[in-house]
Amino acid sequence: MTTYVIRRVLHALVVVFIVSIIVFLLIRALPGDPIEMLVAQNASQEWTPEMVEELRRSKGLLDPVPVQYVKWFSQMARGDFGVSITHNYNIGDQIKDRAVVTLLIGLTAFLIGLVVGPLLGIISAIRRGKWVDNLVTVSANIGITAPQFWVAILLIFLFSMRLQILPIYGYTLPWVNLGQSIRQSILPVFVTALGPIASSARQTRSSVLEVLGEDYIRTAWAKGMNERKVLLKHILKNSLMPVVTLQGQMLRMIVGGSVVVERVFVIPGLGKFLVDAMLGRDYTVVQGSAVVMTIVVVLSSLIVDLLYGWIDPRIQYD
Repeated sequence: MTTYVIRRVLHALVVVFIVSIIVFLLIRALPGDPIEMLVAQNASQEWTPEMVEELRRSKGLLDPVPVQYVKWFSQMARGDFGVSITHNYNIGDQIKDRAVVTLLIGLTAFLIGLVVGPLLGIISAIRRGKWVDNLVTVSANIGITAPQFWVAILLIFLFSMRLQILPIYGYTLPWVNLGQSIRQSILPVFVTALGPIASSARQTRSSVLEVLGEDYIRTAWAKGMNERKVLLKHILKNSLMPVVTLQGQMLRMIVGGSVVVERVFVIPGLGKFLVDAMLGRDYTVVQGSAVVMTIVVVLSSLIVDLLYGWIDPRIQYD
């Protein structure tokens, strides 16, 4: 087990390293120059070509690309994400503050999806062919196919503009103002959780239906075991493996989906931070944000892999 964990951690580090290279190169391949944007933001100041060149030198943008990468990655490996090119703030502090917002919304949505989705799937499978099953199935299909931005815009129009009962945008931390935080969280959490709930419900329904057809379930029914015991002891645990795999994917989708949700609801999280930095061609901010989001994704994959052994003792880690 220890050997497996070490191997998986090393694999995760390799993934982070490869992603850092890809992001580093791709952001520089996009059209636009961060120094030109910085100069444009300060158009009231007179800029000479020499001043612009010195600004590039001070930001390290005149070094060869491999040298820039080595300097940045070695600095980041020490826990220092550097300074923003266009805004001159400490990137590490910004990521820390914004990651809290993203995690609060994302984990809340994930926990809701983790509980509600499988519960709906179990109910749908047990009541197969009934109106509850049809309702859950249709709702799950709609939830999976509906784009996040479209659902978010519809909810804003209905609850914020028409009914005027929920805020249109913004986010307040719960320890600053709990009531305001809850009101501002309802729409983005629902939009973020909709996909995980729908996917989990459909996957759980399929898994439970598959297990219901096994011989040992029919034997349990034949022995006169009550429904609750059969459900908890035999059906639920044996149908959890695909659901756990899906939850790992859902956690990764929630992290990626924060880019859309935070942009639509103007939430000062890591996703919006990344998008704004890309629009401003702020290389160091994009690189640091992307690496942090990658670390969250690979950690979720590692946790899911370790949960396999707890759910199914037949799995052995070599």
